[in-house]
Amino acid sequence: MLPETDKPRLALSLYRRALAFVRLYPGQLAAVFGVSLLSTLASLAQPYLSKWLIDEALLRRDARALFVSAVAMVLLTVLGFLTSIAASYLYTRLSAAVLFDMRVALYRHLLRQSPAFWTRHKLGDIVSRLNNDIAEVQRISSDSLLSLASNTMFLIGSVAVMAQLSGRLLMLSIVFLPFAAWLFAGFQSRLVPRVREVRERSASIGSFLIETLMGSRLVTSSRAVDRETERFRAENGRFLRALLRMQMTGYAGSAAPGVLLALSTAAVFLYGGHLVIGGAMTVGSLVAFLAYHLRLLAPVQSFFAVYSSLLTGGVALGRVFEMFDLPPAVLDAPDAEPLKQAQGHVRFDHVSFSHDGPRAVLRDFNLEIKPGEICALIGPSGIGKSTVADLLLRFHDPDSGRVLLDERDLRSLRLDDLRAQIALVEQVPFFFNCSVADNLRYTRPTASTGELEAACRAAGIHDFVAALPQGYQTVIAERGQTLSAGERQRLAIARALIQNAAVIVMDEPSAALDEAAEARLSETIQTSLHGRTVILITHRPALRAIASQVCELQS
Repeated sequence: MLPETDKPRLALSLYRRALAFVRLYPGQLAAVFGVSLLSTLASLAQPYLSKWLIDEALLRRDARALFVSAVAMVLLTVLGFLTSIAASYLYTRLSAAVLFDMRVALYRHLLRQSPAFWTRHKLGDIVSRLNNDIAEVQRISSDSLLSLASNTMFLIGSVAVMAQLSGRLLMLSIVFLPFAAWLFAGFQSRLVPRVREVRERSASIGSFLIETLMGSRLVTSSRAVDRETERFRAENGRFLRALLRMQMTGYAGSAAPGVLLALSTAAVFLYGGHLVIGGAMTVGSLVAFLAYHLRLLAPVQSFFAVYSSLLTGGVALGRVFEMFDLPPAVLDAPDAEPLKQAQGHVRFDHVSFSHDGPRAVLRDFNLEIKPGEICALIGPSGIGKSTVADLLLRFHDPDSGRVLLDERDLRSLRLDDLRAQIALVEQVPFFFNCSVADNLRYTRPTASTGELEAACRAAGIHDFVAALPQGYQTVIAERGQTLSAGERQRLAIARALIQNAAVIVMDEPSAALDEAAEARLSETIQTSLHGRTVILITHRPALRAIASQVCELQS
């Protein structure tokens, strides 16, 4: 854990890192600061106007000066109001654009991660960082950073005017500030771990909900509804306790400095009144000074609040950059070569691979599949059959040896080009909650309606789709739950055909099918995928029978 003194420095480094996203909008940033400066100047002029009102208009009984003061006050108020609204609008728009860019960049970064990444991280925590943490950074930046800039300008201007009105009163006005800042910093050092605990508890609730809702069938069938409800209640209780600890620390951190600042106001009243009684200061000057002093306290207290917000925002920002700092396992080589249309010649040349451990999943593995062949990969569970598919799609790179497509090392090819030539049909194909046509076009969005129908006819699923209420425009339920296992497999094959890939990898495609459905799937593979290289990962004899070669993996 970081020492307390290092936490503000860490938060500052995180915000500096975030500036890379802000620099994309130099014009909008300049507009924000320009309008903020105009708003600050209007605010600075208003207290000084009270000196003119009292000393020149009221005490001298000058009606013209009174009228000028009133008109000037109205104009300054309207100008300050309009410029404040404009600055807030411009800044909110800028911060939203910056944080949206950050969210998109993180989303893209996460989608490039390997399957191993998703086995090591809870989905709820990832969603929390992508959604809640970035939203928290946006909220804090919208509320705090503009306030920091405008209050800094106002503070500098106020101190300059107050020094001109009375240097001795100015010293008395700010004498308690260092002590207030010291107290505030002490409380804030305790706040950061409290904030991080709240963020982690919130992410834990998200993970719990995703896991139990996705497993709702098991929960219900196992009569575990009450048990899971109690677990949810306990998760919420831990979150509430963490939230209350954070809130109490924050309240204490604001109250203690506030008492000292109130003492400084009382001291200014007493000493300033003494100066007026002694004739060393005019009433108008004291009123103007008090107006600046009271307005000065607002920026100082705002600085405390901004400091607190930036520290807590740093926690959220740190969780976001933790994800950015996890590089994808596989990237394009700097000199990656394009690949247009592959022939489908696949070769594993002395390949060894392990998943972050001493035990090798594949050891000195060799396999050659010629274009148009159907190869069945068989062997016991956990022997590495699915790893062969992952290596072919470059979800991983081998620890040693080479995987080649058309005698070209996969690491020398552009990833997008490679994956365009290899289609994956998973054991449980994934479908989005959108139309059949949109799901089919997912691998190639430009496919025509005729191509969709031709692929579905080849996969033996066209008649089924055409009979749906809206045909190809019928919306599929989330994850394809309204389809049978066989229908999902045939649609997945049609989607692979639309991709027009040279190599098709099918991972246990008949695991959930009965014998009759498996026989129809075997016929579909032989007819619709004829001429393509097919890799069948299977335990089923019916699929082994249609293979031109069988590769048995052994431990």
